[in-house]
Amino acid sequence: MPILTGGAARAQAQEDIKSLAATGTAFDINAVKTLVARGDAAVAAGNLAEARRHYDQARDASRRLLGFYRDLSGAFRGLDARIPREMDEKSRQALELLVQTNMRLAALFRRQSQPEVAVPLLVEVVKVMSPSSEQGRKAYQQLLEIGFVSTPYNAVAPGG
Repeated sequence: MPILTGGAARAQAQEDIKSLAATGTAFDINAVKTLVARGDAAVAAGNLAEARRHYDQARDASRRLLGFYRDLSGAFRGLDARIPREMDEKSRQALELLVQTNMRLAALFRRQSQPEVAVPLLVEVVKVMSPSSEQGRKAYQQLLEIGFVSTPYNAVAPGG
């Protein structure tokens, strides 16, 4: 994704919000889930370009939601504990959706023989989830499979 500045960034943000509005829901976690589901349906139908578009929109929306929820959590810290708790939970949900979307996009790029495009997505998953989480281990394993890394990670699964 290219980095946008000024008017281009605002135009892209407006386009993303319009895309979310087209899902028939508000700008929230459910709208992102709808975009992911549309991407999954497009993959199942063999329309990888449409799938990528939906996954990219879901990824961008997840990141925006994550930032908004974190900002609200910080703004209310020390004033009303209920709001930061709610925003922290919503942040966790948005982060999980971001990770799921990254994994789907990485799989799509690998399917299209573009592992170099999958690498940053997989690295981001390892970074935000940690290598010891299930998602982090799966992402690292994929990095190993595509040859980006060569040292296997053999951490014991939590609770194991």
